[in-house]
Amino acid sequence: MEGAKRGMMLPVTHVLVFGAWLAAQSEATPSSPTISIFLKPPGVIPPGGSTTICCSCQCDSGNFVLYKNGYQLLTLELHGSRAEFSISNATQKDAGPYSCHYLDGGIVLSRSETLDVMVQEFHLPKPVLSVLPGQEVAAGAHVAFYCTIAHSSASCFLYLEGQNKAELFSKEQGDFNLSHVHKSNGGRYSCQCYTKGASFKWSAVSKTLDLVVKDYTWNNVVRLVLGFAVLVLLGMMVAEAAHRPGPS
Repeated sequence: MEGAKRGMMLPVTHVLVFGAWLAAQSEATPSSPTISIFLKPPGVIPPGGSTTICCSCQCDSGNFVLYKNGYQLLTLELHGSRAEFSISNATQKDAGPYSCHYLDGGIVLSRSETLDVMVQEFHLPKPVLSVLPGQEVAAGAHVAFYCTIAHSSASCFLYLEGQNKAELFSKEQGDFNLSHVHKSNGGRYSCQCYTKGASFKWSAVSKTLDLVVKDYTWNNVVRLVLGFAVLVLLGMMVAEAAHRPGPS
């Protein structure tokens, strides 16, 4: 029995070599990049309007293939980490679900979510977007967006450029709140409103608003380090003066 156990046990060196091989394999196998698809500028497009479909990823090679309704439209070359497809003089033919496939070496490595492009007439007044306490806030602050429109029963969406998903404003309060904001909450915001009925009626997109989130932590660290350096320098100067021989 003891001999059988010895036969089943691997030498330590073999175990270590096998572990190193597994680690090398995991490092050699790249993970699929996360890609995103979004409109620039975001929102529902009016007939005759224009927009840009953007496909983005953290990658520096390969290309994107743009699909609509599951059918391939065209291949897009990367410029930096992004590929863009422009829509001008939009019609209902441009509306529909779009997606991006990321390829490298002819192999599909990743697919984006679906982006629904809408082309609709605008019948509602243009809303106005505002933010409190202001457009420049410290990280960790509480921020509230307000989308104001001259229509009592309209609901509104909040857009952040570079994001596919829109946020719905609170119908009771007419605002959208962000607690403990951080750097990723910064960016270019806009809003757009609609009403429900026999058919949806849409407003134009509001003017954009840039939210800047500043992290003062690093600045405070730099100030503390500089202050400490000054104190050390002053201490050295005082010590040197104390050890100097007095006048004879």
